[in-house]
Amino acid sequence: METIAATIPVERRTALFSATMPPAIQAVARQHLDDPVRVEVARQSSTVDTVHQTYAVVPFRHKIGAAARVLAVTEAEAALVFVRTKSTAEDVAIELAGRGIQAAAISGDVPQRERERLVERLRAGTLDVLVATDVAARGLDVDRIGLVVNFDVPREAEAYVHRIGRTGRAGRHGEAITFLTPKEKGKLRQIERLTGTRLEETTLPSPADVSEHRAGKLLDRAAARRERGRLEMYAQLVAAKSEELGIDADELAATLLALAVGDEGPRRREDGERPRRSNREEHLDDDGTFVSASFEGDRRNRRGDRIEGKPGASRGGRRYHDEGSGTVYRIEVGHRDRVLPGAIVGALANEGAISGSDIGKIDILQSFSLVEIHTPLSEEQLERMRHATFAGRELRIRVDEGPGSGWDEGRGGRSGGGFRGGRNNDRRSARYDRGGSQRRYDRDDRNHDRNGRWGNRGWNNGRKGGFRGNRDGR
Repeated sequence: METIAATIPVERRTALFSATMPPAIQAVARQHLDDPVRVEVARQSSTVDTVHQTYAVVPFRHKIGAAARVLAVTEAEAALVFVRTKSTAEDVAIELAGRGIQAAAISGDVPQRERERLVERLRAGTLDVLVATDVAARGLDVDRIGLVVNFDVPREAEAYVHRIGRTGRAGRHGEAITFLTPKEKGKLRQIERLTGTRLEETTLPSPADVSEHRAGKLLDRAAARRERGRLEMYAQLVAAKSEELGIDADELAATLLALAVGDEGPRRREDGERPRRSNREEHLDDDGTFVSASFEGDRRNRRGDRIEGKPGASRGGRRYHDEGSGTVYRIEVGHRDRVLPGAIVGALANEGAISGSDIGKIDILQSFSLVEIHTPLSEEQLERMRHATFAGRELRIRVDEGPGSGWDEGRGGRSGGGFRGGRNNDRRSARYDRGGSQRRYDRDDRNHDRNGRWGNRGWNNGRKGGFRGNRDGR
């Protein structure tokens, strides 16, 4: 753009069009336009009337399973899944493809020729799902797209309008669902204020929905297959197996149908295996599959039960602590050891025999980390924690007595909800916090390193028209 601007006449008439107007575009307008008049679409009419807009509260580690379920049940011919970064686009596409969904990633790193090829595949029907960043999807116009999944909330609310505009085109009906983590209630309100539309909360498809959908699709094909004949061999096999198992043909048919749609039955727990604990905002079913979640601070859970007492009082839920109410400890592992927050929580909780919910802010620096703990520790607990190791290095935990002691103004202060190093050059860090704006690991995804890249082992579900995938979504 700078090259073009340098070669055109000084006296000229110039118009700048942009789907959104972030600071970077505003800077371009100030530099290259002379006292411009700004014309914008009224916000109340900026969203497409033909798009049904919904949202679901989904913790980070459950997003892949939730996306797979939504894609499995959709009636849309094709879908767009929006993410914030190119690395996430690649990861999500790989995970979905591993679940049998025809998905590919498109980002700024994909050459233009390859982008055009992927878009043409989406248009032709040989590709069902395109995982894209905002920049890569600019100008994308494919009539088959009937569903937009906002896997990540856009950084700027205005980008939401552009995203959902990829569906519901040419008078067609479209669906848009946005995943928000329990911490992102404010993002929802921003979107609603911008669009003048109240988003409807939706319930994610359950494993039973998936099985019923896939079984229904399979049974719909039964009549045509029967007319083609050549079933005698199968009838004999069914009769023989029914007699062998001592069950009637109906029960055997139901068993075979369950196997055909990927339903292996309830998972049996090993002896001594404890049921999976969920955070206070999460609701899991008896198999440990994610069902729903609520925003942090909501006083009612998904089943409408009143949570009595103080926040975090319920067994197994997250405890909430006043900021700065804990004790800040220093441990001798950091970025150079490639440590992640989940490893720190696991080591301290296991060796100290404390609850993971008692561990608050974690600031991982170059050669050490700062951890806030909200429960008193005995000398015996501290001694066990000191000798806990990560990658062969002892944690050597001790009360932090660095500049300013803890995360106060002496360390550079708190900014944006995260903890930032201060004067010591060794304290340059990415922020691992319940807030912050850099590389973040919140309480929703501390199991990232223990449960695999995405943690959730949810099921692909489906109603009519869903994209292919196995029932487990595993």
